Amino acid sequence: MIRMKKKQFATATAPNKSIKVVLAEDNASFRRSLKSLIEEEGDIEVVGEAKNGLQAVRLAEKLRPEVVVADIAMPIMNGLEATRQIIKQFPSTRVLVLSAHSEPEYIKQAVQSGASGYLIKQSLPQVLSQAIREVAKGNSFFCAPISKPLRDRCRKAFGKGELEKKRMALLVA
Repeated sequence: MIRMKKKQFATATAPNKSIKVVLAEDNASFRRSLKSLIEEEGDIEVVGEAKNGLQAVRLAEKLRPEVVVADIAMPIMNGLEATRQIIKQFPSTRVLVLSAHSEPEYIKQAVQSGASGYLIKQSLPQVLSQAIREVAKGNSFFCAPISKPLRDRCRKAFGKGELEKKRMALLVA
């Protein structure tokens, strides 16, 4: 039987720090709803709120959150450009896109911009919390309606050898 001193045990079971999140959403009532849903979790803290992409970038600089949850369609600077700037300036910050758009082109643009995940706004609140936790760990997260088409496209690309051809082209170039 392994025995730990009380001091060691207390350190081993210390509560994890909360995940700091910035919400970037131009719809104020939707942003407030997101904030209350997220903060009910206890291990996630909304440290800043932005109503446009430019504010999201500035808050990321000021607050250094682990995750920025960003809508795509925002005024002044859209979520895709904000994602590019946040990832470029703060590589340890992850961006999770939360959008009403589920079309493949939007998802492709979000991933190319550096987003670690993509959720549609109709996702369940538990899915949002799970996604925040996963991207904070450095993983990717895509909600079910998004992940199935992505998986199917990857399978098709692997089957055709497209990914291997692209990799070989990069090595030769």
